[in-house]
Amino acid sequence: MDGRQDDPGARLVVYVDADACPVKDEVYRVADRHGVRVVVVANSFLNVPRSPAIERVIVGEGLDVADDWIAERADASSIVVTNDIPLADRCVKAGAAVLAPDGRAFTPDTIGMALATRNLMTDLREAGAVTGGPKPFTRQDRSAFLSALDQTIRRRSRGGRR
Repeated sequence: MDGRQDDPGARLVVYVDADACPVKDEVYRVADRHGVRVVVVANSFLNVPRSPAIERVIVGEGLDVADDWIAERADASSIVVTNDIPLADRCVKAGAAVLAPDGRAFTPDTIGMALATRNLMTDLREAGAVTGGPKPFTRQDRSAFLSALDQTIRRRSRGGRR
């Protein structure tokens, strides 16, 4: 970081819900290219590149501890990378840009349906319905994520909200 205090992009931070996140390396690469800080949040130790722009935060054990840590800090200068729909909902409401690892953006217009679908699938699983697991992560998902993160950083660096 070069002290660009007047540059909105210099204040951006990418929070990564890192447990089981398949695109951490992509986040590091894109954020480095844009000079954006990254905070990797996990319940256990994870290796991260040695860089003053990358911070590792290890939270305590427990349900939603990492999610709570991220949600408490998410705001309009944040980009959150997560597959966790309830966390995405909290962060969108706080004004953060939120991306899933497959490049899907969670927005005020889409988060309600994503949350409703997630809750329906949870109810079906609890009722004993076989709903299958998540679809396999593909090369196309990785590519879509790279593009979405790059666009989101550019937009947020210019002061755009979406």
